Amino acid sequence: MAPPQKPLPEPTATELEILHVLWQLGPSTVRQVHASLSGHGALAYTTVLSMLQIMYQKGLVSRNDSERAHIYAPALSKRQTQRQILGKLLFRVFEGSATELVMQALGSARPASAEEIGKIRARLDELEGRRK
Repeated sequence: MAPPQKPLPEPTATELEILHVLWQLGPSTVRQVHASLSGHGALAYTTVLSMLQIMYQKGLVSRNDSERAHIYAPALSKRQTQRQILGKLLFRVFEGSATELVMQALGSARPASAEEIGKIRARLDELEGRRK
């Protein structure tokens, strides 16, 4: 049996932007990531390259270097990354209280839409159904 995988470091804001691009596009070259980010604050190509290299060293992305242009892909899915970050936030900020986290999220500056509330209600119904 393989040893449990330790959690990856939490991505910085810029690293998360790059991960969002990779989740949307799939495995991509530095040029593709840079082109997709060009409207978001205009990071220089060399900055995107450096960020991807750092992210590779941290384990946040994988790299296929079998071709001339390296192809980068996220190490974890978007959902896995969200869960990891949320888990850390839950214990660091809300002392492990999911209730406090949800209450703060629902009472935030941007109220939840009717569609979002419907999804939340459906998830709560699903969780309640499991407990019965």
